[in-house]
Amino acid sequence: MTSEILTQNELKSILKYNRNTGEFIKRFSSGSTKKGSIAGTVQKSGYVQIEINGKGYKAHRLAWLYVTGAFPSDQIDHINHIRSDNSFVNLRECSNIENSKNAKMPKNNTSGFVGVNFSKSVGKWHVRVGVDGVRVHVGYFDLKEDAVLARKKANVEYGYHENHGVR
Repeated sequence: MTSEILTQNELKSILKYNRNTGEFIKRFSSGSTKKGSIAGTVQKSGYVQIEINGKGYKAHRLAWLYVTGAFPSDQIDHINHIRSDNSFVNLRECSNIENSKNAKMPKNNTSGFVGVNFSKSVGKWHVRVGVDGVRVHVGYFDLKEDAVLARKKANVEYGYHENHGVR
């Protein structure tokens, strides 16, 4: 590498990227890895990390550099929520707020829908939605189905991704 910051040309000289599978393939042998082998390891976080010249890079950020010619200015969202799926159609550049609008359903969710929970104190289904970092009260509903419908409408109104809340 000729500079401190990895460039698209340098990356392409070291690895080949398959846009459909999201895999990076080594162009030459180094250490214990051979030319043609898949680069990177899946971390505990679920992200693939690739080491280039002693520095670790997240594969999704390298994929963005490889295809667009620049590192993303902010975050990369894995649209389908699978952090190891670095196929280019599964990646989108976004802000932290946009990324949070495509979050998986939390493991502790009991209603089956993000932003919908039963309020024992009120005896109704409570619906909230995050808007610019603030929780906004949407309403209370007698029926869970009505609460879910209200949340779905709020998702559209506030620009949530269609995959938001999918496990």
